[in-house]
Amino acid sequence: MSTFQYGGQVHANGIRQHYLRYGGNEGERAGRDAVVIVPGITSPAITWGFVGEQFGTRFDTYILDVRGRGLSSAEPGLDYGLDAQARDVVAFAEALGLPRYSVVGHSMGARIGLRAAAGRPHGLARLVMVDPPVSGPGRRPYPAQLPWYVDSIRLSREGTDLEGMRRFCPTWTDAQLRLRAEWLHTCNEDAVVRSFEDFHRDDVHADMPRVGVPTLLMTAGRGDVVRPEDVAEIRTLLPGVLGSHVANAGHMIPWDDEAGFYAALGDFLGAPLAQSANKEPTCR
Repeated sequence: MSTFQYGGQVHANGIRQHYLRYGGNEGERAGRDAVVIVPGITSPAITWGFVGEQFGTRFDTYILDVRGRGLSSAEPGLDYGLDAQARDVVAFAEALGLPRYSVVGHSMGARIGLRAAAGRPHGLARLVMVDPPVSGPGRRPYPAQLPWYVDSIRLSREGTDLEGMRRFCPTWTDAQLRLRAEWLHTCNEDAVVRSFEDFHRDDVHADMPRVGVPTLLMTAGRGDVVRPEDVAEIRTLLPGVLGSHVANAGHMIPWDDEAGFYAALGDFLGAPLAQSANKEPTCR
């Protein structure tokens, strides 16, 4: 049985924020903190729907369309910087009246969650950073290349199908390629370029000592986004951070090893997530 509740929109932090809700707050979920999932740089909320379905079995779950993606505001001239994105998450939770919530951020979403947590907002109870880019001023660059994003967005904006997407994501299933072909055009090119460039301009390591909530850092065994030496540095900047490692996954951890992703979360969020047999392929 599906745990999907509905898609909705809320005006928060001065923009329209679109989200998908799973699970609801009835039964055992009512006694647990809500979960807000913040996807990566070109991942509209709907592409995380299979994760939302699973999270919804245990938690009242909200998957955000980050500004400039999906059905959230994406106007020309909108501020697509990290600070604005972090304020969006906090304002979203406040607008929905979530008394306590955990943020699970993937890649760019992990950096957004980190910046939000550094501000110590009321109600934010836990943070999960899933394979966050550790690039920044004076640091090694993010391993992906900007043209990969821009070229695929432009193709999708013209109108394409799964075969058009296959050269960008050759290991994806037909179902995932169709979904990407359908939704990638909603990723604003200016927003994506700004986020990618900010991977190298924003010093998220400076945020880490200011985080005051329990934090879990999940890393992938493949993809070269977070290396062992990065984990060691993060442990010095954020004492007490917990670590988990999904050895058989690349950067898109739930797509490569969905069961491993849930296992790596353990009961950090307040309840364990049952393993799922679903498998999806890798692509940033």
